[in-house]
Amino acid sequence: MRTSIATVSLSGSLTEKLTAASRAGFDGVEIFENDLLASPLTPEEIRARCADLGLTIDLYQPMRDIEAVPSDEFDRNLRRAEHKFRLMRRLGADTVLVCSSVSPLAVDDDALAARQLRRLAELAQDFGIRVAYEALAWGRHVSTYDHAWSIVEQAGHPALGTCLDSFHILARGSDPKGIEDIPGEKIFFLQLADAPLMAMDVLQWSRHYRCFPGQGGFDIAGLVGHVIRAGYQGPLSLEVFNDVFRQAEAGPTAVDARRSLLVLQEAVGLAEPPAPVVPSGIAFAELVTPDAEPVSAVLEALGFTRTARHRGKPVDLWQQGEARVLLNTGPAARRDGTSLAAIGLESPDPAGAARRAEALLAPVLPRRRAPEDAPLDAVAAPDGTELFFCVTEGDEHPSWTSDFEPAERQSPPGEGVHHIDHLALTQPWHQFDEAALFHRSVLGLGAQESVDVADPYGLLRSRAVTNADGSVRIALGVGPAPTADEGGRAQHIALATDDVVTAARRFRAAGGRLLPMPPNYYDDLAARYEFTDDELATYRELGILYDRDAGGEFRHCYTETVDRVFFELVQRDGDYRGYGAQNAPVRLAAQHARRPVG
Repeated sequence: MRTSIATVSLSGSLTEKLTAASRAGFDGVEIFENDLLASPLTPEEIRARCADLGLTIDLYQPMRDIEAVPSDEFDRNLRRAEHKFRLMRRLGADTVLVCSSVSPLAVDDDALAARQLRRLAELAQDFGIRVAYEALAWGRHVSTYDHAWSIVEQAGHPALGTCLDSFHILARGSDPKGIEDIPGEKIFFLQLADAPLMAMDVLQWSRHYRCFPGQGGFDIAGLVGHVIRAGYQGPLSLEVFNDVFRQAEAGPTAVDARRSLLVLQEAVGLAEPPAPVVPSGIAFAELVTPDAEPVSAVLEALGFTRTARHRGKPVDLWQQGEARVLLNTGPAARRDGTSLAAIGLESPDPAGAARRAEALLAPVLPRRRAPEDAPLDAVAAPDGTELFFCVTEGDEHPSWTSDFEPAERQSPPGEGVHHIDHLALTQPWHQFDEAALFHRSVLGLGAQESVDVADPYGLLRSRAVTNADGSVRIALGVGPAPTADEGGRAQHIALATDDVVTAARRFRAAGGRLLPMPPNYYDDLAARYEFTDDELATYRELGILYDRDAGGEFRHCYTETVDRVFFELVQRDGDYRGYGAQNAPVRLAAQHARRPVG
């Protein structure tokens, strides 16, 4: 099925928007009137530019406040419409969007609305143009899709049909099943937008918080299924009003938009990309750093051992149990301090995972490797983190560990940490929703609900994505811009242990520095839960935080930050599924109070 995007969904000039849409693989665009009015190009030049880019102009929009008005006002509307139709002929667009009126002059008279829309359609037909009538969720008298369709049906003109918009339908709680009663040929256009579920004025909700399908709380796939069963043959088109998207770079936003439609088409059976290959574990986390010594000291104190070194690159493998951390000091290492740059994902089918990622527009990363190196497929996540699809042990696919040679000297293995519990990836402010959709669609991970966390300098959003058994957990976060001396918001690696108290004591005894927590936290903890005096004193001494849910308990503590990275020791008891979110404000405040070391 053809795909299209409204130019209002992207940032920049009209030329920049058209270029971004074409490069992302869209077939067509909706030209938003304000974009045309602000463009230095003539309609003929815009038409030629679209043709050069392989784009059709599927819709010109919007025409407002046309119908159910006094006759003198309608005459003025027809003159206005004739001008627009002449412009559309020059532009090469054959369908115009007419929104249900919000004019204070409009009256509640369906018969009058039908007569005037029929007259508009007659004029449009003279120019070879179709009129797609859409019910705005805040329309003065017409605010539901079935009401709009009844007026179109009453008007009875071949050049008049309806435009269905998922936001306007679902934001009002309308049942989309009735769409199947509309003849497919009378559905002239379909506009799609998702949105987070919010209790607010629908106009403000629409103008600022729409997002791409799969990024919000609406059942877009269900609605599209009804439209397809009605017999609709037109494009799937995105019309997304979003403050973030209109400030972000157009190119990545267009790719994110197209990916959302690919996933949507898969969900409704219109496309069959390679099936998702869900990762089965975290093979490694890779830190890049210009100075390995501070991080190595923390790893050693945590009980990690430098077990191997890459045969051709300055990359060391540190390991404890099944927890593996690569330390990269090569020329590709970022010079803005230590950061979490790559994740190795255990995959039952690395090649299949890579095919899925490429089909969903994930950037495939070229790899420079020696002939004897294991072939590792890698793609880039929206935030630039490199994701490697690999196996640690296997016969059919070479293990990534075969690229490493054992270290000459190895200290005795530590005890306590047995695997990586989760990784926290900080997202650029404009890519939080994109990241969640990427990890769900490309990696096949399930997404938990987004949570808001109070940071001392703003509000932080977090959303975790996981596989079914929790062996892969990635917490995606975005928050207020960091202060200048922070160099970027911190990332962290959470390490699983069966006894966080013992692990914390060993770390501290080995010279590691734990992040201290404010005494007030423990006073509050004592009020909320029952602990022995010794247990609470131990938590206070080591900076251990505590949480509980219906499934179990969670104890965790943090190392001090090295550049942009810190480590967390976590103990999950029972079937605890969370990440200690209610403790995050305390942790963030404690980190703000102590400048990073290193």
